Amino acid sequence: MKRQIIGWREWLALPELKIARIKAKIDTGARTSALHTFSIETMAVGGQPRVRFGIHPYQNRVDIEQYCTADIIDERWVTDSGGHKEKRLVIVTAVQFGLDRWPIEITLTNRETMRFRMLIGRAAMNHRFSVNPDKSYLLGKPTKE
Repeated sequence: MKRQIIGWREWLALPELKIARIKAKIDTGARTSALHTFSIETMAVGGQPRVRFGIHPYQNRVDIEQYCTADIIDERWVTDSGGHKEKRLVIVTAVQFGLDRWPIEITLTNRETMRFRMLIGRAAMNHRFSVNPDKSYLLGKPTKE
């Protein structure tokens, strides 16, 4: 299967979380994907652990908030690029790059000080893409639903 070329940053959607578009940094050095979240609340619904969290879907816009819920599939220790370890909740949700959609694991963390609200790690790319570090937004911007 020929891999599609994407840039080092891309627009994507998280349709199951009702996020029509969000900018993401494509990080081949990171194994796991991460989403900037705040106000994380855990609960159980019918015996299934779930999480409710807020996100700021747009860079530099903390005035726009969106709240999501998802099943918790795991809790893992993750080491960030600065070498700091943090225990994070893990969810699975669909990601959409262009016309392609598939499920990925995402860890929930505070990325407030980072440039991108989302980071896509190599596990989420699942041998689908090759990254051109000189290019950006090769898949275009998703339309608002």
